[in-house]
Amino acid sequence: MSLPERALASRSVSAIGLGCMNLSHAYGTPPGAADGLSLLNRALDLGIGHLDTAALYGGGDNEQLVAQVMRRRGEFLLASKCVLDMRDGRRVLDGSPASIARTLDAALGRLGTDHIDLYYMHRLDREVPIEESVGALVRAKDAGKIGAIGLSEMSAATIRRAHAIHPIAAVQSEYSPVVRNPEIAVLDTCRDLGIAFVAFSPVARGLLTGAVRDDDFVDGDIRLPMPRFRGERLAHNLHAVDAFVALAAEAGCTPAQLSLAWVLSRGEHVVAIPGTTSIAHLREDVAAAELALPDAVLERVTAIFAPGAIRGARYTAAMQAQIDTETFADEELA
Repeated sequence: MSLPERALASRSVSAIGLGCMNLSHAYGTPPGAADGLSLLNRALDLGIGHLDTAALYGGGDNEQLVAQVMRRRGEFLLASKCVLDMRDGRRVLDGSPASIARTLDAALGRLGTDHIDLYYMHRLDREVPIEESVGALVRAKDAGKIGAIGLSEMSAATIRRAHAIHPIAAVQSEYSPVVRNPEIAVLDTCRDLGIAFVAFSPVARGLLTGAVRDDDFVDGDIRLPMPRFRGERLAHNLHAVDAFVALAAEAGCTPAQLSLAWVLSRGEHVVAIPGTTSIAHLREDVAAAELALPDAVLERVTAIFAPGAIRGARYTAAMQAQIDTETFADEELA
């Protein structure tokens, strides 16, 4: 199956890829390995040509899962990440060159390969100059271990500093009709520098699928501590979500498809990587790649989530401290 394609890391990939995190952790109990592998294979069958994993996801389990489809390597671009990692059962942020090299070598071992097509710094380590971290990735590229360098959740200023050391191929950040921070500066910076922008959580961690109606999340769900998914803030936010769901019905698509179509409409340099554990939802997401909606509908999406429509920070204070992306002047940060 062939899907519309966009440029990423000197290749053409499907405009919609797959964020693999959900298959190992984050939203409650992950599926078993067999079900996860089945979903990965189905994604490739449907034409998805971009799989995104990370050392952090499942403490390496996600990379080991992705390794099981490496026999189909010619069908997809492989992306993973460093700097954030799990060590001795503890989440660590370490952007030192030695740590990056260690994480990369471990990732290559878990993935069963000697080359990762696109390798991101998962977050900015403010204790290490970005030039030193990028330098480590340049050396990894020169050694043939990675093909292209990416950054995740970083500001326009940091992107430009990194790009001055070596061309950055992709910048990944959370982006959806709900989370608009990349519009402050990062989207334009990527366009100006010829960098692909990769939108993660493009359906706002499930909020824009219409499935989230309360904060009764299962243990282990990363939304449990997130302020905008809790109590009175969530109740307020659902008013905007209800208007969005109604608009999707009027447009003849699902809410998830409307969100993905909106994200892809923000620029030809934008690709989206929704995550899911459901093959039915996977098919739904893939169909959004070919969805053509009138500009008037997309403009109404933008208007529904105008400033003030969503209350509550997107991260806890501890998680926000690791985010370098620009924030709005009136944005709640805790």
